[in-house]
Amino acid sequence: MITVVPYNPIWKNMFEEEAPRIKAVLGENCIAVHHIGSTSVPGLAAKPIIDILPVVKDIMGVDAINEKMEAFGYEVKGEYGISFRRFFQKGNPVRTHHVHIFEDGSPEIERHLKFRDWMCAHPKDLEAYANLKQELAQKYPHDRMGYGLGKESFVAAINTKTGFDGLRVVKALLPREWEALRHFRQKYFFDKVPIADPCTWTFDHQDHVHFVLYKGETIVGYAHIQLWADARAALRIIVIEESYRLKGLGSQFLSLSEKWLKQNGVCSLHVQSSPEAHSFYLQHKYIEMPFNDPDGHESDPRDISIGKLL
Repeated sequence: MITVVPYNPIWKNMFEEEAPRIKAVLGENCIAVHHIGSTSVPGLAAKPIIDILPVVKDIMGVDAINEKMEAFGYEVKGEYGISFRRFFQKGNPVRTHHVHIFEDGSPEIERHLKFRDWMCAHPKDLEAYANLKQELAQKYPHDRMGYGLGKESFVAAINTKTGFDGLRVVKALLPREWEALRHFRQKYFFDKVPIADPCTWTFDHQDHVHFVLYKGETIVGYAHIQLWADARAALRIIVIEESYRLKGLGSQFLSLSEKWLKQNGVCSLHVQSSPEAHSFYLQHKYIEMPFNDPDGHESDPRDISIGKLL
């Protein structure tokens, strides 16, 4: 059940007790541990769950301490919907702590800290946020998705006020993310045919990953990746909104997608490149490589089969 309660000073003490324990479990990999979320903002009503953000040197190294976290009372959730994160939760049946671990340099760290610091410094926004959360808790007492979506616009507005402008890659989840990727697919690919998108069935298929690229709170790019057997994957689509092109975002998006695939055990990424995009991939060390589509789909005869070992 979603319960929002008045601010409790004990939340600060709960963080200060838990943080050094988590840092000890993470060992030398840990750089810092931050208190984030509503319980980190004095005076802000919140769900009584302590959100903790450790920063590590190597996110892949976190997987090696899963058993230690379990022994410490945490449930291991893995990436759990947010790319490049490791998530743990504590408390059953009453949740008490969430641990969100990110690698040093992740824009998610800056986003969380700026949101916290803004709320601490702006009482009117704090009051508005508290009222919103209490209203949503009454409206959606047993619906975490409804509660979360109800906060989305407010949180996005605050993130914009803080000046956060980082690049984030996330798997499509929110309604506006699905709306954006449909826009990208239709405008830049299927309007040119012209046909309706024939591959919407991939939106809820486990072997298809749909990424959106945020710059701050604006969705500026989209990528569709198909996961194959034998540690292979295909980059079906990658595109940047026209007004954001020629700023290096495509290169960064591609690199982040490759990094995510490598972290998830993919060894080679394959592309059927159009002649117009061929030079882009060559710049990123893609080479001639058989596509070998296991589904046997026909491609445009002009496409060039290339790939990269990750």
